[in-house]
Amino acid sequence: MSKYWSPIVSTLKPYVPGEQPRMANLVKLNTNENPYAPSEKVIEAIRGAASADLRLYPDPLALDLRQAIAARSSVAAEQVFVGNGSDEVLAHAFAAFLKHDKPLLYPDISYSFYPTYAGLFGIDAIEVPLDVAFRIDIADYRRPAGAIILPNPNAPTGIGLPLAEIEALVADHPDQPVVIDEAYIDFGGESAAALVPKYDNLLVVQTFSKSRALAGLRVGFAIGQRPLIEGLERVKDSFNSYPLGRAAQAGATAAIRDEAWFEATCRKIVASRAKLTGELEARGFEVLPSQANFIFARHPKHAGGTLAAKLRERAVIVRHFAKPRIADFLRITIGTDAECARLVAALDEIL
Repeated sequence: MSKYWSPIVSTLKPYVPGEQPRMANLVKLNTNENPYAPSEKVIEAIRGAASADLRLYPDPLALDLRQAIAARSSVAAEQVFVGNGSDEVLAHAFAAFLKHDKPLLYPDISYSFYPTYAGLFGIDAIEVPLDVAFRIDIADYRRPAGAIILPNPNAPTGIGLPLAEIEALVADHPDQPVVIDEAYIDFGGESAAALVPKYDNLLVVQTFSKSRALAGLRVGFAIGQRPLIEGLERVKDSFNSYPLGRAAQAGATAAIRDEAWFEATCRKIVASRAKLTGELEARGFEVLPSQANFIFARHPKHAGGTLAAKLRERAVIVRHFAKPRIADFLRITIGTDAECARLVAALDEIL
């Protein structure tokens, strides 16, 4: 506490990011990073940008990057917004669209930045419970609302909704903005970006951190009809007109264009996810069906917190959430097959 804080600061509950530990011989499976190095074309592009004239500001419109994203998503560049990671894009969306007289709706077990943003921007929100199978039921969102945001696939469960259900949700709320957070869509889901030309209330947010292996570069984007994108631009330009540096723009542009690397890497992660799921189920774990680059699993005879601590003793880090309904689950990032084997070997010692 400080007497110099603004009133809102004392009431905030900041988001707690995943740990970035410094440990010898570490198997890091706690923050859903891609286990593979990014495309070589990305590295070449970043080197080129770094050798350019860095005394000059980057393109505030990030036009090359927006055009590359637009081409891949079959939309116009004017329907694309880019920002410093999808977290910043989401923050701008909260400020631009999600505060209304009626409450914002989002799942009760979901990305824990949502309540943080709601608190920061003074947004009245209602957490809609997942069903008994930890799934989002869109029927539960048929209630008065000012706006809706949900991840697809959901995090930390990894469970996705089919595109038809996302469309039904958007169609059910023609007068409310609906934000679909697709950080993990490339590992088995179907993007709602295809619905953007049809629905003016839909904003789709994605990231380069997961499927493009660029978590360290911090690039995210949104796709929506022009009035929504303009709203994001108005917020951005009232906060930071240059959110993406030259290296980030160049690297992300190269990443979105290297489709061969992207497809091959996603296939490897999906295959490793299936293999690890089978290994854990053979050891008695319940594993929720995942369409993400992580799995959410619990063992009937072992508390989640205890398992996480014992894995840590063996230099294997996973994510544990000490929250109601999910305290016995572990969220486990899909690593390389060698890293997953280390996890399984550690679990065999513990179990």
